[in-house]
Amino acid sequence: MGLDLGRDDAHRLAFFALQSPEARQLLERQHPSASLPGLLPGLKPYLRALWAISPPIVETPGDAPEAMRRRAGFGGGGVRLPPSYAGFPASDQKQLHRATLAHIGAHHRFTRKKFPATGLKPLQLALVSLIEDARVERLALCEMPGLFALWRGFHVARPEGAPVAITLMARLARALLDPSYEDPHGWVSKGRTLFEEAAAVDIGSQQLSRHVGGLLGNDIGQMRLQFDAKSYVVQPAYRDDGMGVWDFGDDNPEVPYEMQAPAEGARLEQRESDDGHPEPDTLSDDSSGRAAMVEASEDVAVARYPEFDYVTGRERPDWCTVHEPAVPMASPAALHRAIEQRADLASRLTAIIKSSKVSRQQRVRRQAEGECLDMDAAIEAVIARRSGQVPEDRIYGRYERRHRDLAILVLIDTSASTGERVSGRSETVLETERLAVAMLAKAMTELGDPFALAAFSSNTRDHIGYQRIKDFAGRYDIAAEGRLAGLQSHHSTRLGAVIRHAGKDLKRQLSYRRLLLIITDGEPHDIDVDDRRYLVEDARAAVHQLRNDGIDVFSIILDSNAESYAIRIFRRQNCVQLKSIETLPEKLPGLLLRLALQ
Repeated sequence: MGLDLGRDDAHRLAFFALQSPEARQLLERQHPSASLPGLLPGLKPYLRALWAISPPIVETPGDAPEAMRRRAGFGGGGVRLPPSYAGFPASDQKQLHRATLAHIGAHHRFTRKKFPATGLKPLQLALVSLIEDARVERLALCEMPGLFALWRGFHVARPEGAPVAITLMARLARALLDPSYEDPHGWVSKGRTLFEEAAAVDIGSQQLSRHVGGLLGNDIGQMRLQFDAKSYVVQPAYRDDGMGVWDFGDDNPEVPYEMQAPAEGARLEQRESDDGHPEPDTLSDDSSGRAAMVEASEDVAVARYPEFDYVTGRERPDWCTVHEPAVPMASPAALHRAIEQRADLASRLTAIIKSSKVSRQQRVRRQAEGECLDMDAAIEAVIARRSGQVPEDRIYGRYERRHRDLAILVLIDTSASTGERVSGRSETVLETERLAVAMLAKAMTELGDPFALAAFSSNTRDHIGYQRIKDFAGRYDIAAEGRLAGLQSHHSTRLGAVIRHAGKDLKRQLSYRRLLLIITDGEPHDIDVDDRRYLVEDARAAVHQLRNDGIDVFSIILDSNAESYAIRIFRRQNCVQLKSIETLPEKLPGLLLRLALQ
């Protein structure tokens, strides 16, 4: 269960975290030497003695953003200190403030020029800042080795726990300060090696931080680890927020006040107007959180959708942004050859789909056998019998599906994992997906069924890609085949938003049955989510919503052992596991039969 804090509860939390004015006043009364006003007379000469500087030192205002109240900062010739460090006892406050000033003084001495922030991502800014922190501390220790004990005491990261970006960064920070610290994680070991090699060449160059931080940022991206700039807090606690070493340009001089950690495009844009009220969201259409469509063009945001948070049991309105990037074209010759090599398989698949009668049941009258009496025929038979005539024996009726009335939207997973080889085979998962979809499309085209094809992947909740290969109104022609052949594997698998987006297209279809068929190879995941259950529950909620709207949702799982999550999302009877393309005709009849019987 998530915490639904009322005003009183929030006030209590702020009090015990030493973040409210009342708490600071009590701290000053009970421990006058631990409060910042009580410490300032000693902190100023301490900084002057260490680094021979006397900048103005001020307390972070109580109405400043919470992020600013948690860490120190510097810039504009002054130093800003938090009134207290939440989570630390009064006995540690003095040492923390001293460690902070010693660290800021090291920046003053050894960070000669601010780094340009233009064009850098949040993770890159955070990692370059971390390496720069380690670099200036290494130089400071060369002059004053005694600072090691002061700083080392606040490095509490341990070589265990979940390998998420924020914890790995804290572990790397400790590894770069403490030679005795051992960490088995490959990324931490690589970071230490890169830093030591660069430091041996020229520890005095700031380009060391830019180079090493950039390399480590690429590795974090390759590992698809979560990094949420909005919740990131620099570790350990004595280090500043990092904003003082960056040049954000002249367009936003208030950046240090607006943000505590690097953010998209080098800063987090405050989504409030000058009067303090949230700016209207141009992609929102109503308070219910349903998506508002805008005119689509190449790789623009076309819709926003809610996302279900199973912890609170509520939807987060307008939480996910769907983009519709253009699909790169490629030659469909390889697909044509693969289908020709499996001509018998394609024919069997067409026959299977053709034989499945998915439509409304129609009552068939005057049958020799049936499940009910045809009352008109039965009455006529009785009249004929009483008139001395031979009665007609076709007096039964039954219900049959005599034609097809089905619209299908096939959704193809193109996440990074689909670029891997299928277990025990030479082709990749994406190649298997393409061939399966090409065969389905060929069969449905021959039968005249309305269908659409789309692919999806995600790169955080702000950029969920939905690539249209063929719309219901379009033709499955050489251009559509080229788009199918051009699909590439990248990014992650955030299912909920694309299920909702595809559902909007299906709702416009007037067919008796409407089917969303999802072909995927793995469990829902994304780099901004570390709770494995979160996206599974959101996808399950999206499927449930579509079923309430009269849309069937089925899934084909390719070479996956993730049966438990698939059953959780789609139900056992609505998902099948496909080990290779050859098993598709074996699995498809059961899927279509379930659809026909529902």
